[in-house]
Amino acid sequence: MEKKKKAFMFLVGSFCFLRRIMKACSFFGHRDTPQTEELKQKVRETVERLIVEEGVDTFLFGSRSKFDELCHIVVTELKEKYPHIQRIAYLCKHESGCLVGKGRDEERRIKELTGRDVYVREFEDIKKSDRVNSAGRAAYVERNYWMINDSDYSIIFLRLEKQNGGTKVAYHYAKRVNVRILLL
Repeated sequence: MEKKKKAFMFLVGSFCFLRRIMKACSFFGHRDTPQTEELKQKVRETVERLIVEEGVDTFLFGSRSKFDELCHIVVTELKEKYPHIQRIAYLCKHESGCLVGKGRDEERRIKELTGRDVYVREFEDIKKSDRVNSAGRAAYVERNYWMINDSDYSIIFLRLEKQNGGTKVAYHYAKRVNVRILLL
């Protein structure tokens, strides 16, 4: 019995150690964030620095904002240079525009069917939570808290003139739980 207990403790300890060496970064920004080349370059430089200097290998995405879309594009482009990085979607129950697998193939297929250009967001994993899904109108806030709790870093595009909104709530929560915030 004693040997089993030691083996279990070793496995649990190893799991905790492995979880600590994986580093994650989440993104938060306004729905109507302008997707400029200047902002895209700032995001690229920040994300690449996190990958190279801080060992971040996991990037967490919500939905509904132009900033999320911009960040996903940048991380996807950087994935060609750093194939070990992971993109994970954190979804509310009514969100489904995400794929695990080959997004580019789906983009071509949809364009052939509809004649329209589309951007399909591709991820290595998708996370859903009963707690988030049962939160009603607060689902986005709960999802953002969940993402922040799973993050070591958070890249936030916050316009200070905005009096309220999900980005500001996420910023204050990340500050409160001591996630390293990188404001753009």
